[in-house]
Parts: sequence; C-alpha cells; structure tokens
Amino acid sequence: MRGRLWRTADPGLSDERRERLVGELMAARRAVGVARRAGDAAAEAAAHAAVDAAKHALGERGPVWWTDGAPDLNRHMARTTVYADWFAALPSTDP
Repeated sequence: MRGRLWRTADPGLSDERRERLVGELMAARRAVGVARRAGDAAAEAAAHAAVDAAKHALGERGPVWWTDGAPDLNRHMARTTVYADWFAALPSTDP
C-alpha cells in the first residue's frame, strides 16, 4: 500500500480461526468509526486496542510467524528493501 510492505496473516492459521479473527478485526474497525463519530475517546481507545489484539492474533503484528530468519520488513518502503526490483516491476496503479 502506497509503496510500503505489509505483513500478511499467518498462513498457518486454520481457515476457521482466520475467518473468526478477521471478523473480530472488522468489528473492531467499525467500532473505531462509531466511537470517533460519537466523540467518545474512551470507546475509541478500546476499539483501537481491539484492532491491535486482532492483528496480533492474526500474526500481522508482534513476533514474526516465519522461521526462515528473514527480517520483518513490515511498514518499510519497498523501494529500500531487498524487494525493490520486484516492486519496481509491478504495474503502476497511478491514474
């Protein structure tokens, strides 16, 4: 997204668990919006914490789930990583 690398969910999760966690993530994201629109800072903070918990459970944040020793390049600009050539070869999404 916008030239950044983002960690994917742990492929070792069962389909059932991944679906449940994605549902929790989406509900938490909706709760962030509801709380923000209501101006409820405490509810928004709780919703952000729920988003973070779901992302950790999915493996998108926190300790890496892979075991090959590759570095965690989450949120790094693709053009400054070992994936620079791959990224440069992708079709442009500019209008």
